Amino acid sequence: QVQLVESGGGLVQAGGSLRLSCVASGRAFAGYFMGWFRQAPGKEREFVAAIRGDIGEGYYADSAKGRLTISRDIAKNTVYLQLNSLKPEDTAVYYCAARFGYNNKYYYPPIYGYWGQGTQVTVSS
Repeated sequence: QVQLVESGGGLVQAGGSLRLSCVASGRAFAGYFMGWFRQAPGKEREFVAAIRGDIGEGYYADSAKGRLTISRDIAKNTVYLQLNSLKPEDTAVYYCAARFGYNNKYYYPPIYGYWGQGTQVTVSS
């Protein structure tokens, strides 16, 4: 059983930064392919970024490039999402997700078998 524990959400002002964390347990981190998604009220869950746990290769939504960065720490079995230059439209619940092995449709929520509880990010204007 894979368990994902998220933290790091909160309230920040526009232009500020925030780092989200997700700790994966139940299996060696190198075996995971991890993703970050977000969902705003009234909208569908959208892809933000994904990363291979073994080599750290990242994949991004076009809207995330330049402001959001995904990374991982193998020793801590943790994946991070660094949010910079935050805007009010970034306000959403952010979820981490995991699957075993790489999939070229990493932007597609159903390929992920495990999800975290979500953490709220609120950006004030």
